[in-house]
Amino acid sequence: MVEQCYLAVDLGAESGRVVAGLFDGTRLRLEEIHRFPNGAVPVAGTLRWDVLRLWSDILTGLSKAGQSVGKDARSIGVDTWGVDYVLFGRGSEMLGQPYHYRDPRTGGVMDRMFSRVSRKDIFAATGLQFMPINTLYQLIAMQQSNPQLVAQAERFLMMPDVFHWLLCGSQVVEFTNATTSQCLDATTRTWARDMLRKFELPTAMFPEIVFPGTNLGKLRSDVAERCQLRRIDVVAPATHDTGSAVASVPSERTGTAEWAYVSSGTWSLMGLELPQPVLTPRALELNVTNEGGIDGTWRLLKNIMGLWLVQECRRAFERRGKSLDYAELTRLAAQARPFRSLVDPDAPAFLAPADMPAEITSWCQSRNQPGPTAEGEFVRCALESLALKYRLVLSWLEELAGSKVQIIHIVGGGSQNELLNQFTADACGLPVVAGPVEATALGNVLVQARSAGGVATLADMRAIVRASTTLKHYEPRERQAWNDAYGRFRDLLALPG
Repeated sequence: MVEQCYLAVDLGAESGRVVAGLFDGTRLRLEEIHRFPNGAVPVAGTLRWDVLRLWSDILTGLSKAGQSVGKDARSIGVDTWGVDYVLFGRGSEMLGQPYHYRDPRTGGVMDRMFSRVSRKDIFAATGLQFMPINTLYQLIAMQQSNPQLVAQAERFLMMPDVFHWLLCGSQVVEFTNATTSQCLDATTRTWARDMLRKFELPTAMFPEIVFPGTNLGKLRSDVAERCQLRRIDVVAPATHDTGSAVASVPSERTGTAEWAYVSSGTWSLMGLELPQPVLTPRALELNVTNEGGIDGTWRLLKNIMGLWLVQECRRAFERRGKSLDYAELTRLAAQARPFRSLVDPDAPAFLAPADMPAEITSWCQSRNQPGPTAEGEFVRCALESLALKYRLVLSWLEELAGSKVQIIHIVGGGSQNELLNQFTADACGLPVVAGPVEATALGNVLVQARSAGGVATLADMRAIVRASTTLKHYEPRERQAWNDAYGRFRDLLALPG
């Protein structure tokens, strides 16, 4: 079979890229065409996304694609992080630069809103965990601070949908990302309009919801001409990057809850793939989330702060004159004393700190632990704490699903951290399979290939990933030391025995 070419735009919180996926019917290989930085832009005391600069970088990537694989490209799709959005006014004009989810304007909004609609009722409708970054609280914060702007909004699009609009003019929201908003009814899979009205949010701006694999239209003629591409199809993948990543988890157990995944990067998203959301009181108590996947699946998962702790430590070290890459930091962590300092990775102080090492030290000292002092100690503290948090979250997921997990798959950029992979196997007492690193782009491309008729089922997609990538296996070791550390970790988090 002649290789089919699909273009994927994959935008993460730290970087973005345009990738070509080349598929021969059995194996899929990726060629990175263009990579560019991303991140929060400080604007007058706020944090924003520079959407126009990102679009410019996407055009640069598509122009390079036009020169290299343009005549072979069949379609293009975009995935991004969740929760963030853009409002459009009359004539499809963007209303301001969109906020970054770490912007402080949502502080306190979530708790104040429970007087209008209870946590119980919000969760029963949406099935989403409670986090101040959720779209719902961002919209409420904007409504409170700038009601005139919200009143002008004629269309609400989430971040990947904005780029699909720029590519082809579509004005819809794709399902997997809509489920990250806490504005979607998990039972009906439509906007939770009754709940939104109770928060005095306008609902007419919320557009049609479409599902992964939907053909959104043809590439705009001006974009095609500029980038030397044909007017190829624009296809919605699972536009939430975690949705695409989980679609490419190389599990042989599709259709069961016997495996767990960690989509590892700035955030660690740990979960199970289930046929329906879990909306029980216990799920609410544990503050887990239900996010949509492909083929009607649901991702019962928990957001964990992830390698953000290490990333922010590295930035702080650089400000102090110590420029260390991630490989060197991991090497120093491997040499540091085990279990000297442990933290809760999800402590509120770590969400947007001015100085991550200082916050880690403060958290440790407030709980009668020695704070880390050297670079390797900070990173080891973060990695060990993450692995222990994985074990805790895994126990919650198993309880909710009523099944025991047999294996953990770690995918995404964080799967390259061999020390964290081993710590995860050790802490959880389960074998770990690491890879693929490019899980999100693979999932994006495979959904496009499936839309074109080149792949039949989700299980087939995963078989293609297994055939196309190199996976690394880790077995648990040092069980007693990790069991002792887990008991100490639970005490630090003040969890009942």
